[in-house]
Amino acid sequence: MLEQLSPLPADPILGLLKAYGADTNPNKVDLGVGVFKDDNGHTPILDCVKVAEQQRTDTETSKIYIGPTGEPAFNDMMTKLIFGDHAAISQNRTRTISTPGGTGSLRVAGEFIKACKPNAKIWLSNPTWANHNGLFSAAGLTVASYPYYNYETKSLDFDAMLETLSSVPAGDIVLLHACCHNPSGMDLSKEQWNQVTAIAKKNGFTPLIDMAYQGFGLGLDEDAYGPRLMASELDELLLCSSCSKNFGLYRERIGGFTLLAKDSATADTAHSVLLSVVRSIYSMPPAHGAAIVSTILGSEDLTSQWHGELAIMRERISNNRQLLVDALKAQGITRDFSFITKQSGMFSFLGITPEQVTTLIKDYSIYMVDSSRISIAGISKTNVEYLAKSIAQVIK
Repeated sequence: MLEQLSPLPADPILGLLKAYGADTNPNKVDLGVGVFKDDNGHTPILDCVKVAEQQRTDTETSKIYIGPTGEPAFNDMMTKLIFGDHAAISQNRTRTISTPGGTGSLRVAGEFIKACKPNAKIWLSNPTWANHNGLFSAAGLTVASYPYYNYETKSLDFDAMLETLSSVPAGDIVLLHACCHNPSGMDLSKEQWNQVTAIAKKNGFTPLIDMAYQGFGLGLDEDAYGPRLMASELDELLLCSSCSKNFGLYRERIGGFTLLAKDSATADTAHSVLLSVVRSIYSMPPAHGAAIVSTILGSEDLTSQWHGELAIMRERISNNRQLLVDALKAQGITRDFSFITKQSGMFSFLGITPEQVTTLIKDYSIYMVDSSRISIAGISKTNVEYLAKSIAQVIK
C-alpha cells in the first residue's frame, strides 16, 4: 500500500518556516507564519496565563477524561465571551463544546454539517484561509466561493459579494470571518454585516462564522458585532472560535464550536448529533488549555489582566501597519500602500507579484507566501527599515 504513494508538496507556510529557520542571513525577516510576535520577534506566554497555569497545577487532582463536550465552565464562559449578555443565551438556544483548537472546531463543523445535510454546499470567501478548503473538502462537503477582496483596488469587493450571496439557496452554508479576515485584513463594517444578515434571513442559508481573532481587531465586543447581530436575526447559526491568538495558547490547541438553534428543544437535538460527530473524530477534547481560559475568565483580576495584555497585542499589530506604511514612504516609494492601515488583524496583501516575492526571499531573506500575504506581527522597529528598503529595490 505505502509503496504506491507519491510525495505531496509541503504546506506553503510550513515550507517557509523551514526555509527561514535554515537561513543564516542575520537580517532575515519572517512574514509568513501567522502568530503574534513582540518587538523582539518572540511569541511570549501571557502573564495571566502563567498565573492560571500555576493555579491549574496546584489544584488539578486527576487526568481523567472530561467528556466529549469538554469543560462546562470553559464552554459557558466562551459562549458569554462571544455573545455577551445576548438573549440567545437566556433563551437557552446556544450549545458550545470544547475542541482541539480552532482548526479542530472547523473540522467538527464540517462533519456536523455533513451529518445534518449530506449534500450541503459551503461557500467560502475568495480569498480565505488556505486550510478552509481542505478541511471542508475532507469532510465531504461541496465547496464554492463568493467574491470578497478586490486585488486591484486593495479593498472589499462588497457589491460582488452581495450579488453572489443573494443567489445562495436555503440549506447551503456560508462561511464568514467574524473579524481580522485571513488573509486580506479587510473586515465587514456594521452596515455591511446588516446587509449580509438580511440576505441570510431572506434566503435561509446558514452562516458559519470563523472567529479566530476576537479582540485582535477593534476590541472584544466590537469584533463580535456580526455574530451577535446574526444571533438576534436568524434561527440558526454555527460558530468556530479559537483561543490560540487572543490568549496566546497556540500549542495548547483549544477552541470551541457553538451552535445556535431557534429554540431549546432544537438545540438539544442538534447537540446530540454534534456529540456523535465528536465521538467519531477524537472522542474527548484536551483539558489543559480550556482550564487555563476558564481560570482567567472566572477571575475578575485575571480577566482584567488579560484585557490589558490583549490590548497591548492589538495595539502592536495596529501600530505595525502604520510603521510599515511610513517606512515605505521614507524610501521614496510613490505607490500608495495606505490601504494597509485601513485593515485589521494579523494579515495584509502587499500587492506585489509572485516573481517579486521570490526575489525578496532569495535575495533579501524576507519570507512571505507567493500571494504577497504578510503577517503584520513579523514587522518590528528593528527590521522595518531593512524590509522597506528591500521592497523598494524589488518594485522600483
